[in-house]
Amino acid sequence: MARKIVITSGKGGVGKTTVCCNLAVQLARQGYRVVVCDLDFGLNNADVVLGVENRALYDVLDAVEGRCRAKQALVPHPRYPTLYVLSSNRVLERYVSPQAIRLILDTLAPQFDYILIDSPAGIEDGFHRAASCAEEALLVTTPHISALRDADRVAGILKSYKFTSVGLVVNQVRRDRRRSGMLSPDEISAALRVPLVGIVTEEDKIFRENIVARSRAFRALAETCADLPNQARRKRR
Repeated sequence: MARKIVITSGKGGVGKTTVCCNLAVQLARQGYRVVVCDLDFGLNNADVVLGVENRALYDVLDAVEGRCRAKQALVPHPRYPTLYVLSSNRVLERYVSPQAIRLILDTLAPQFDYILIDSPAGIEDGFHRAASCAEEALLVTTPHISALRDADRVAGILKSYKFTSVGLVVNQVRRDRRRSGMLSPDEISAALRVPLVGIVTEEDKIFRENIVARSRAFRALAETCADLPNQARRKRR
């Protein structure tokens, strides 16, 4: 049965979708069966990040409204055979209930190990729709003060959902953060009162200089996420 993990953030532009998609790739590379479900109906681009935007015949709303079965809406990744994308739709005015989305994900859950839910940023209806479909959460932020202020508010709301685990991913961490006055990832974790599970460094001007380190960071995040249920069991003992 799939673990349903919502990846969310307080502020847009902190790399939430990038974290979600890279985590999915690393889990798939480890042999897990993974679905990325894009529930950001306004700014959906998980399919673009994963390079399958021209392959989708159906999206999650087609499945909700009965135009296809849930499995028919999945788009297989051309490079990773155990990775699938459940695309979204740019629908801003139509109401989509959390129960309808949850039914689709519950239909898929027995066939997969992970369902990663890409949530809209912020705390509006789209956030709550995504959060209510999950059992675990990852909060993504950057060390910038505006992102941390919004992340703090989201962290408080996530605790009300009684998730089995909530983890923090700090993205765009600079090597010279002390000179820039930014908090360290551990300090951010302490301030937000959310356990730190991943650190992703800021991209260099020439991306290739940093691509190995970023790949290693997402691989470590995948390994940590895979071990979260064991960590939770150890805490209960």
